[in-house]
Amino acid sequence: MNGSKILVAYFSCSGVTARAAQKLAKACGGELFEIAPAKPYIAADLDWTNRSSRSSREMADEACRPAIARSVKDMSGYSVVFVGFPIWWYVAPRIVQTFLESYDFSGKTVVPFFTSGGSGAGNTDAVLHKSCSPSVDWRRSKRLSGDVTESELKEWADSLRI
Repeated sequence: MNGSKILVAYFSCSGVTARAAQKLAKACGGELFEIAPAKPYIAADLDWTNRSSRSSREMADEACRPAIARSVKDMSGYSVVFVGFPIWWYVAPRIVQTFLESYDFSGKTVVPFFTSGGSGAGNTDAVLHKSCSPSVDWRRSKRLSGDVTESELKEWADSLRI
């Protein structure tokens, strides 16, 4: 990563994305930051089969931006930001847009990654890229399996040539 200061920010409800983010941070020497909601999700909030559940209502409203519990102390110090999340309804959860819209990513490299039981990225890159500064070096999102290894993550990170 050529001496870049790296942040690995992630949103995770089940722990799958959190584990991948932890391995990625270790593999590339990055610092971890959890994109934690100000109001934590409970199991009923995450019931995607219930149209009245919190996650279903958030995903149905493109303008929804759930509040985040805390912020990155000094985003200006990072040149590379990995952003991890599970795929919900073929896009990132709305809280990831809250995160991206909370900072100026001008001149930074942003690398999204997602975990999924099988869903692809859908419109994730197009939606999230719009949430960043126009001068961001946006990289295409990568799907990670729940059992991805640290060595696989290091190889991927190195292949980005950041």
